[in-house]
Amino acid sequence: MSKINLKNRDFLKLLDFTPEEIEYLIDLAAKLKAMKKSGTPHKFLEGKNAALIFEKTSTRTRCAFEVAAHDLGMGTTYLNPTDSQIGKKETIADTARVLSGMYEGIEYRGFGQEIVEELAEYASVPVWNGLTNEFHPTQILADFLTVKEHFGKLKGINFVYIGDCRFNMGNSLMVGGVKMGMNITLCSPIKYQPHMDYVNECRDIAEETGAKLRFARDPYEAVKNADVIYTDVWVSMGEPIEVWEERISELKDYQVNKKLMDAAPATCVFMHCLPAYHDLKTEVGKEIGERFQMDAIEVTNEVFESSQSIVFKEAENRMHTIKAVIAATLVDNIDELCK
Repeated sequence: MSKINLKNRDFLKLLDFTPEEIEYLIDLAAKLKAMKKSGTPHKFLEGKNAALIFEKTSTRTRCAFEVAAHDLGMGTTYLNPTDSQIGKKETIADTARVLSGMYEGIEYRGFGQEIVEELAEYASVPVWNGLTNEFHPTQILADFLTVKEHFGKLKGINFVYIGDCRFNMGNSLMVGGVKMGMNITLCSPIKYQPHMDYVNECRDIAEETGAKLRFARDPYEAVKNADVIYTDVWVSMGEPIEVWEERISELKDYQVNKKLMDAAPATCVFMHCLPAYHDLKTEVGKEIGERFQMDAIEVTNEVFESSQSIVFKEAENRMHTIKAVIAATLVDNIDELCK
């Protein structure tokens, strides 16, 4: 296999990368994680800087990018929804060209995939997707590093995503899963399935990689042989509170609870990209719980806090995998430096 070189590449969606390139990023993240844990300095990007555009706020993504960049020796500028004029007073194309003159990399977290794609088109430095409505590729790298750490492999893993499969997490797990030869099941009511354009593309990829892609309605049938059960919040960021009534009505049978976990093998683990409404200790969780008489929404606290839950290992891995993306797209001979 030829040496993989991702320098100067954008990281916009996993559809743009081969299985070998995705595996390369996961393995690089593992090496950088080991260096971090051992206290080995790895400031390979001393004196470089990154612009972090956040039209949607985040805890994990912001912290992961800032710590990863700092570990690599970079400075960062955080632009929140009120700081950035992107698409308001300044076009996306102009923003890309302005920032390219000041920074070595640009991260974008926000709305349509077309925005980050246009940023990349006009930027002369790598652009990294921190989340769009359609894709969340940095999360999937973290998820797959966590799975590989736990099971020692990705190929052949039975991975079940339950809930609302229409948006960035359903799309990205489906794409990543078939790329890596996993057996991916998306379980939801029929109206909550991914767009058929993505489904058809993933079916073609599965033919090449040996992955299996299936769609299920019955969660108990879906998890019978599951190695991983994964869920996400039922209402996407930015959607109005009124949407909750419809989602809860239609997805209440897709909650991940102990009964569902017990229907899977005892070795099955639970994953969630966070934040999770597993109790009523947040403002939103309390409001929704009281309105609909629920103690938890998409996952119960019993499952979330159980020994099968690996959500906090998964959350930590956001930083290590984002560091791998930054390093791979900006550093020459990163493999040699990480030996």
